[in-house]
Amino acid sequence: MKKEVLVGLAWAAAIVLVALAAQLAREHGYIDAETTQRVVAMNGLVIAYYGNRAPKALAPSALARQVARFSGWVLALSGLVYAGFWAFAPLPLAMTIGTGGLAAGVIMIIGYCVGLRTKLGGDGSAA
Repeated sequence: MKKEVLVGLAWAAAIVLVALAAQLAREHGYIDAETTQRVVAMNGLVIAYYGNRAPKALAPSALARQVARFSGWVLALSGLVYAGFWAFAPLPLAMTIGTGGLAAGVIMIIGYCVGLRTKLGGDGSAA
């Protein structure tokens, strides 16, 4: 397997283990339900990490590098917004603004890709 796939699988396992550990700690009374939600929501830091890595990945074309740069910036910033709100804001605000910011980032990336495809004429060649 490629090294990047193994690293991704390791991060996925870490996310699941942190969630399970937080749930176990809550069941044993070490942390409350709100803290459990906040610990699990720190996955925004993983999103920011992968957003930071995206522009550094090998891309087959200039257009792919352009998309990787844009999506990397958007994912890094929206992941930090998500994690920041979940860490420090009241839960209703974190749910609304943090999750909404992450969703807005994903929508921006999709819109950017659709816009580039439309500008290029749909087949990847310049229109």
